[in-house]
Amino acid sequence: MKNRKEEIWVAAGLRTPFVKVDTKYTKLGAIELSVPVVQQMITQQELSPDFIIWGTVAPNLGYSNIAREILMDAELDQNIPAYSTVMACSTSMLAAIEAAGMITEDEVALVGGVESMTRVQFGLSQNLSDTLRRFFQAKSFGKRFAQLGKLRFKDIRLHIPSINNRSTGLSMGEHSEITSKRLTISRKSQDELAFRSHKNYILARGKQFFNNLLVNMDEVADDTIPRSNTTLEKLEKLRPAFDRKSGKGSLTAGNSSSLTDGAAGLWVAGKKGLSKLKAHNYVAKLVDWEIAAVTIEEEGLLMAPTFAIPRLLARHGLQYNDIDLWEIHEAFAAQVLATVKNLENPAHLKKVGTAFDFGSFPWEKLNPNGGSVAIGHPFGATGARIMSQAIKELSLMGKGKKAIVSVCADGGLGSVVLLES
Repeated sequence: MKNRKEEIWVAAGLRTPFVKVDTKYTKLGAIELSVPVVQQMITQQELSPDFIIWGTVAPNLGYSNIAREILMDAELDQNIPAYSTVMACSTSMLAAIEAAGMITEDEVALVGGVESMTRVQFGLSQNLSDTLRRFFQAKSFGKRFAQLGKLRFKDIRLHIPSINNRSTGLSMGEHSEITSKRLTISRKSQDELAFRSHKNYILARGKQFFNNLLVNMDEVADDTIPRSNTTLEKLEKLRPAFDRKSGKGSLTAGNSSSLTDGAAGLWVAGKKGLSKLKAHNYVAKLVDWEIAAVTIEEEGLLMAPTFAIPRLLARHGLQYNDIDLWEIHEAFAAQVLATVKNLENPAHLKKVGTAFDFGSFPWEKLNPNGGSVAIGHPFGATGARIMSQAIKELSLMGKGKKAIVSVCADGGLGSVVLLES
């Protein structure tokens, strides 16, 4: 929740095209994807930020502060502070919120995030790592041999990072299947939302909406996941991807976001700092924000925004239809449908603790330029991608328009911001 009186502004940044894992960016890691974005954002605006916040979800053993590594590789002024942040899929939105809480009215921050799912680094099991460390520390052959003697066969294995929730052992898709069954979200409605996401993206790309939001990366000029020949009939023929045994699985590769590589950045500025951003007029006031957490087993892994959104709107006395633009991250079509179903459920709103009459959800205002099901979802980059996209759309609508941008995250977390043009 914003507790500052000073005006805070956000300006659309740049991002790489998003591509499916193991395709176009096979030689580019998280740092290599991020550096061109940061460099071009700074070149475009002809300014150096007062600080940088950048994040990634999948860790790398070669560094701990990716923001600082990006700054160094981009050959920026080393006097610029740079630090990393992480909150699963909300990572780069969290970076914007953190910057908003830190910034002075004269300052400008560059924030964002990245994910290279293609180049996720494997590690060793903890016991194998411990044994090898002690082996190399030992000062005699005998002591080294003794360390190896303590090693068990079951310890000799790789640690492979996964997209499963650590505490439950289930993947995001498996959790979304649980939520979709609990809230009776139909397969038909999921496929329809997925098709709409693709259709909206293709229409927006045809109007060149994304052109000045993208950095040409390694000869890739456009997002590669959306397909202009996607049809509802094709989506309906796909088999369940996460529940293949019960006969009731409804989440497929077509109505779920893909594993994706990409990086995205965003500007955050104080009232006076805003005047330093001159390259384009895609700016919006960051009016307020809300971060929520829920009990996974009771509410669902990705349902925290259904608590954050009503609390945020109630503070400002806003109904759903008072919002001119809704940008809800599409981790899965089922998760978006479940989110809206909860937002319209009086029993759920009572649980949230709000007594405000929010009205019906305006579906026609949702993700007009496509969402993550179509574009892809590089975990650390998605928040900045969605915010930049929303800021541009809001700017094109004219003055006084409002947007809600919502991102769910692993661990029962979620973040939401209220923007105004």
